[in-house]
Amino acid sequence: MATWVERRLGHKAGDLKLFERALTHGSAGRDSYERLEFLGDRVLGLVVARWLFERFPDEPEGKLSRRLNVLVARETCAQIGRDLEVPALIRLGKQAREDGATGSDNVVGDVVEALLGALLIDAGLDHADAFVRRSWAPYLNSQKRAPQHPKSQLQEVAAERGLRPPAYEMLGRSGAHHSPTFRVKVALTGVGEVEAEGSSKQEAETAAAKAMLEKIS
Repeated sequence: MATWVERRLGHKAGDLKLFERALTHGSAGRDSYERLEFLGDRVLGLVVARWLFERFPDEPEGKLSRRLNVLVARETCAQIGRDLEVPALIRLGKQAREDGATGSDNVVGDVVEALLGALLIDAGLDHADAFVRRSWAPYLNSQKRAPQHPKSQLQEVAAERGLRPPAYEMLGRSGAHHSPTFRVKVALTGVGEVEAEGSSKQEAETAAAKAMLEKIS
């Protein structure tokens, strides 16, 4: 574990238990990553916001927000976790392991944020900042322009065509508690309806908006 922290997070752990806790799912015991994830989520938002502010001095707030939303999204955090080989280190209870929690974007993304919280406590903000900029750089560099969220894009398209705003409806939730699947429907007057799934309500709505945009393109 100590070797992995030093190699992947760029820090020689002072309190290794912090990082062990960051890798422990609630199904494996009471001392889980949840509090560290809460902290890491805020650290990530702060670091990325400051980074974007410096990197794009001429962009307005709206475009910076669109960039930030993609970079701190659960899917991005989960992919970075896989880049860092995090899934193999997550401590899970037997049932969660059998249910495939190591493949869940929610779990892997949460662990990445928890590790960031542990890094903040053990090494300080400068180290946490450096880790984020190093690990997230490929994802920021791939943004040639500020991405537009599919839900915002769909709303703009509807307005341009003189249609009512798209209406989203939650159809259901299934799967294990740690790895749920949400199903959502989006309806656009005069166009029709589209359904989609995601590991969160927001993710499902985003997928539904993407599908609707493809339908009307």
